[in-house]
Amino acid sequence: MPVQAPQIDIGISEQQRKAIADGLSRLLADTYTLYLKTHNFHWNVTGPMFQTLHLMFEEQYNELSVAVDDIAERIRALGFPAPGTYSDYAELSSIQETKGVPTAEEMIKLLVEGQEAVVRTARSIFSAVDEANDEPTADLLTQRMQVHEKTAWMLRSLLQ
Repeated sequence: MPVQAPQIDIGISEQQRKAIADGLSRLLADTYTLYLKTHNFHWNVTGPMFQTLHLMFEEQYNELSVAVDDIAERIRALGFPAPGTYSDYAELSSIQETKGVPTAEEMIKLLVEGQEAVVRTARSIFSAVDEANDEPTADLLTQRMQVHEKTAWMLRSLLQ
């Protein structure tokens, strides 16, 4: 007879954990969509800023790759499945796909918009996190927001 796993008892109700996991699922979708967009732009950037942007985009998509894992693992720690398909992400993400190959400057502008979209999504989860006193998720969100706000600033600086 299989042993039944104990119920999750971390001081956060199931309803609160579900609300937080739902928010984190949106954050995961935004982060993965931004990862894919950044990787695409890394492959396809051209022009006089090629070397700079190619390397910058690579650093950014590598950082995003780690972030998606951290976010998905937090969803799992809260007791819910992490979304993991393109259709899930298309439904949950606030970031739109980019068709075709934009110019280097347009890529930068689109990535600024994507970085800021992730910040807005992370910020939108805080009320549920604060209500539940979910410090680990608050810490994760704070770290993600710091990274995305700094990256948006650096990208925006290239256009000034």
